[in-house]
Amino acid sequence: MTQKSRKIIHVDMDCFFAAVEMRENPKLKQVPLAVGGSRDRRGVISTCNYIARQYGIHSAMATAHAFKLCPNLVLVPGNMALYREVSAQVRNIFLRYSEIIEPLSLDEAYIDVTDSAYFKGSATLIAQAIRHDIEKETQLTASAGVAPNKFLAKIASEENKPNGLYVITPQNVSEFVRELDLKKIHGVGKATLKKLNQLGLYTAADIRNFDQSRLIKHFGRFATHLRERCQGVDDRTVNTHRIRKSIGVERTFAKDLTQISQSRGAIKKLFDDLVGRIKAADKQNQIKKLSVKLKFDDFQLTSLESSQFNHINLLTLENFEYLLSTAWQRSQGRSVRLIGLSVGLNEVTDKDIHIGMHQQLRFKF
Repeated sequence: MTQKSRKIIHVDMDCFFAAVEMRENPKLKQVPLAVGGSRDRRGVISTCNYIARQYGIHSAMATAHAFKLCPNLVLVPGNMALYREVSAQVRNIFLRYSEIIEPLSLDEAYIDVTDSAYFKGSATLIAQAIRHDIEKETQLTASAGVAPNKFLAKIASEENKPNGLYVITPQNVSEFVRELDLKKIHGVGKATLKKLNQLGLYTAADIRNFDQSRLIKHFGRFATHLRERCQGVDDRTVNTHRIRKSIGVERTFAKDLTQISQSRGAIKKLFDDLVGRIKAADKQNQIKKLSVKLKFDDFQLTSLESSQFNHINLLTLENFEYLLSTAWQRSQGRSVRLIGLSVGLNEVTDKDIHIGMHQQLRFKF
């Protein structure tokens, strides 16, 4: 390890939205349940319970596909106000044990307990106490990972899900990481994983034994990140001030759009909603670029962004309409099922929890 040995806990609520729904309505505990999407089977699933996961359903899956996998799936729209209330309750439990907390979303966070005096400084016992308090006070379960850094703590929290705890001590880091599947490393998506596999690289041990110059040749600067993670190294601190990088809105349509003229009313509504969110966050003077996202009927995504407009009048409906018309040219005859508008922000400290767009918006339309 190249850093002082920290004690980091990653807490991840188990199927949080679905778990809250099952708590509120116990009849839902015995059925395959999903939250989000829409009754007309448009949109995507936000989360689902473990019964539904046995059918292969997962978050961000198209609702229509989820129903193909499980025709008896029970779909509920979700209650974000309640989820935020419970999330705040869980955060208050974290604060009993440490003030160094980095929320990642409503249902997960990093907690640095390196200097905590509770349980004589035992991170394992603190994690057990946190999980106990959560279950006792919210009737929900959480999984936790304990490790010397954020990267390993997050992976550890997945090891014994649901309602489990996994501990990686500094002495066990090398052994744990050795056979780690590369797809578990942040930044390794499908395309990168395919390229790694083509080079015969499947585990962290494979990366360790691979020539560094060849790794850089194929992956550039990402090769350094990859090598460090495969050695169990992560120097990032638990950051109590999150940086908000963007604000966005999106809409999945009940019926696919075949002509750009059909989007005029929708993009005006999206633009008004986006402006409202920007004003609510007081970010009007921090906008540096605009972006439009389209999802076609084959579920392929395309996005187009620009910072070349007049900066004084950057946030205008006309600018978004221009980006939309340019992005629409990529449709190649495909219809459009989703449009998203967003702005990129200059990096400034933001104490607000930055919830991913898919969590913020899934229940708006």
